[in-house]
Amino acid sequence: MALTTAPTNLTTTTLTQTHFQLNSISSKPIFTSPEQKKTSISASNNNNASATWSVDTWKSKKALQIPSYPNKEELDSVLNELTRFPPLVFAGEARKLEERLGDAALGKAFLLQGGDCAESFKEFTANNIRDTFRVLLQMGLVLTFGAQIPIIKISLTEFYFPINNRYMELAQRVDETLGFMAAAGLTLEHPIMTTTDFWTSHECLHLPYEQALTREDSTSGLYYDCSAHMLWVGERTRQLDGAHVEFLRGISNPIGIKVSDKMDPKELVKLCEILNPHNKPGRLTIINRMGAENMRVKLPHLIRAVRQARLIVTWVSDPMHGNTIKAPSGLKTRSFDAIRSELRAFFDVHEQEGSHPGGVHLEMTGQNVTECVGGARTVTLDDLSSRYHTHCDPRLNASQSLELAFAISERLRKRRIRSGRQVAPPSETLLK
Repeated sequence: MALTTAPTNLTTTTLTQTHFQLNSISSKPIFTSPEQKKTSISASNNNNASATWSVDTWKSKKALQIPSYPNKEELDSVLNELTRFPPLVFAGEARKLEERLGDAALGKAFLLQGGDCAESFKEFTANNIRDTFRVLLQMGLVLTFGAQIPIIKISLTEFYFPINNRYMELAQRVDETLGFMAAAGLTLEHPIMTTTDFWTSHECLHLPYEQALTREDSTSGLYYDCSAHMLWVGERTRQLDGAHVEFLRGISNPIGIKVSDKMDPKELVKLCEILNPHNKPGRLTIINRMGAENMRVKLPHLIRAVRQARLIVTWVSDPMHGNTIKAPSGLKTRSFDAIRSELRAFFDVHEQEGSHPGGVHLEMTGQNVTECVGGARTVTLDDLSSRYHTHCDPRLNASQSLELAFAISERLRKRRIRSGRQVAPPSETLLK
């Protein structure tokens, strides 16, 4: 989901993390299935390196983290059926997202990417989707206000504030702004208040599945993975000569790269050059997952290497994966304070380096789960087992997600004021 406006200085873009789910449709170009037309293409026409690429050249590379299936015939049957299905997303939508991410790379937009680490079909219900969607919109509203966007697309009637006095001033300013908009005639019935763009994303992991949903766009001749608008390569699968990088270099979707403190700056530059040889803005998003202290030490070197190579990327913080711990009960959890500290480090480093903090990547849900400890409505270690529903990694609940959005919004606000050569007033924000 992406909140979109005609911004004066900053927009807020929202992506949902999805796993094999249907997405919104806004345009319908005709696609050709790679099974119907297996054509090798030159990457020079497809945002790629110079080597020839096709949808299955990844099979010649070493593929990690892909499950082994005992019944290959059944697998092939399912994959063949997928190639005949219509696309879940369309090329025009992916191109539009790439444009927005290009703005984020230049400090003119901010990415809010959130959702589950792993989704269960059992919990894939209308209520769960609605609740997560609502929280993302609420977060988008708060971030948009901090960035001083003139048009806000959600009503206060669905708003819910964390019980924390440090955010009440900001919440009241949002309320006053919405009241002013209503008085000016921008009511809830206005089209701009009832429509919003959104995009979807997931990790490019199961390459047979991704190949089966890859289509050639008849309007451009480029290949798009139509399972999602944006895909990212994970920390464990981003080898320069690996199958996942080989597949991703040939598709024209926006691409994310998960990066930990183990990433060598020179390797990152090479990876960027493979995936985006034409240095197209919005094509690459670097998603940092390091932990707060490692962030302060390692991220500056990555930023400098990318800048020295004159590469255009969007820098995004994933404050979740570097802060996973095991509770005495044996359950995995994450500390809200640690997550917030990593975000603070992310903003501090970019301020120090003169670069742009382009967004956040969060594992979260709209449900009232107890998986991450801390936050204004404190979840303790003893509370974890009461509503621990995740199928993979611990997620921020609705209250924690919104509280984090308030903290980020305050930081964005201070950054905006400084860029306008104004003095930021004292603030109790936790990201100051």
